[in-house]
Amino acid sequence: MRVFRRLPLAVLAGVSASFAVFAAAAPVGAEPSTISGLRQENASLAQQSHSALIDLYALESRLREQQARVESLRAQVDTVSAERASVQRRLTQVRRAVAVSQRNLGRRLVSIYEQGKPDTLAIFLGAQSLGDAITNIDRLHSVAGQDKYLLVQARRARASLNKLTSSLAAREDRLAALEQQASSAAADLESARSQRQSYLADLQSQRQLNDQQISSLEQQARAADKRSSTIAAQQAIAPTPAPTVPAAPSPPIQGHGRALTVVATAYALPGTTATGVPVGHGIVAVDPNVIPFGTHMTIPGYGEGFAADTGSAIVGARIDVWVPTEAEADQWGVKTITIYLH
Repeated sequence: MRVFRRLPLAVLAGVSASFAVFAAAAPVGAEPSTISGLRQENASLAQQSHSALIDLYALESRLREQQARVESLRAQVDTVSAERASVQRRLTQVRRAVAVSQRNLGRRLVSIYEQGKPDTLAIFLGAQSLGDAITNIDRLHSVAGQDKYLLVQARRARASLNKLTSSLAAREDRLAALEQQASSAAADLESARSQRQSYLADLQSQRQLNDQQISSLEQQARAADKRSSTIAAQQAIAPTPAPTVPAAPSPPIQGHGRALTVVATAYALPGTTATGVPVGHGIVAVDPNVIPFGTHMTIPGYGEGFAADTGSAIVGARIDVWVPTEAEADQWGVKTITIYLH
């Protein structure tokens, strides 16, 4: 079965922190896919299915031709076999005729030999006239000659039928071999057709799985949009305790690094980051103009973090930390905190 490549997730805008990748949960060891990636894969699968379907039609056409050839050869084998059986019966009859002719000729020759000259003289003496004597002798030799002629003809017929029998047997063997080859080719085409049908079924199954993932991703996207709208509404109602523009860097604090006051939110979606690493605890979305990618930080109430993602809504002194569940993200809410970069 063909293994279909999974495309990596891209970053999507949404949720208060802006980076948010929405994707269906992928099996262990597999990367999740974006909706656009899945749709591109489905388009590729559709092209492969079309090509495979054309191949299947061609295989079925060749299979029908091969099956027709098998039937034709089988009919020819049957015809030649019947003809050979008929010739064999005629040959049996001719052999009997040869045997009868040989016996008759033998009797005639023995009779002529036994009669010899004395019998010829007896024929003359017993004949009423010279003409009768000559006629009786000629008749005896004539009958023997006819027996000899019949024997020669019977032998010729036997030789001809033997040759025809051999020819028909050889032809029957050739046709049987061709039939076997055609049957083997038809079996190979049957197998190829079954494999192509199985391949088409696999492609269709993969497309259906992709459609299910697309549906799941779209549901998660709608949920992310709803949550982003809710957080935005909360921010509009509550006064912002800290400016949203980059704050001036604080002096280095011994043992902690550079302090920076930011607005912090949280998210709990699966996926990969803008830098290509998978999401997980410690992954933080930042504005790289304020906090460069790769920066380590200490976040009060969260722990150690790593700047590895960004998003269109992450501008200025804002960060978005990853948490495992939506409930934890809601519990985190929107906070103004001072983090330490190091």
